[in-house]
Amino acid sequence: MARNLPIMTPPELPVTSDPEANELLVNEPFALLIGMLLDQQVPMEWAFKGPHTLKQRLGGELDPSKLAAMAPEQVEELFKQKPALHRFPGSMGKRTHAVASYVAEHYDGDTARIWTEAKDGADLYDRLRELPGYGDEKAKIFMAILAKRLDIKPEGWVEAAAPFSDDTPRSVADIDTEEAFQRVRAFKKEMKAKGKDKGD
Repeated sequence: MARNLPIMTPPELPVTSDPEANELLVNEPFALLIGMLLDQQVPMEWAFKGPHTLKQRLGGELDPSKLAAMAPEQVEELFKQKPALHRFPGSMGKRTHAVASYVAEHYDGDTARIWTEAKDGADLYDRLRELPGYGDEKAKIFMAILAKRLDIKPEGWVEAAAPFSDDTPRSVADIDTEEAFQRVRAFKKEMKAKGKDKGD
């Protein structure tokens, strides 16, 4: 008699209003890496839609090695096309090129190796911190996205990603529905009103 296996729900990160952009984030590791990179000084939905728009402007392929082979100025121009991909398209274009170059050089263009080859949560944190533009908080939030949304949970990730590994709706890592999106936004607004950071 066949066993009834549990139905696996496909991973979701509904942070933008564009289903294709959301799907790209969970299906293409480099897109997720860039979305997290852009997530500063702009609304979350703007930042995480960026990879999808960039892919379109690149002719339908978001390949870190091919992006790295371009001149930084070319990538800047892609970011500056209207609508701009970020509030600071020039600097973010350069930073995206730098991340692509790092992935191409250190991981042969295979973004997922950053986490598939990590020994544990602490090692994954260190690998993320080495990426251009990835500070402490960004690295921890990205780890939380991997664990909470994509079920990628290296040993010790909870400690390494704290406090973003807890159940408080602190960041994009906690968004799996439109309601969750609103909870995260409300939490951020509340923390800002109190003069605190979302990591407090």
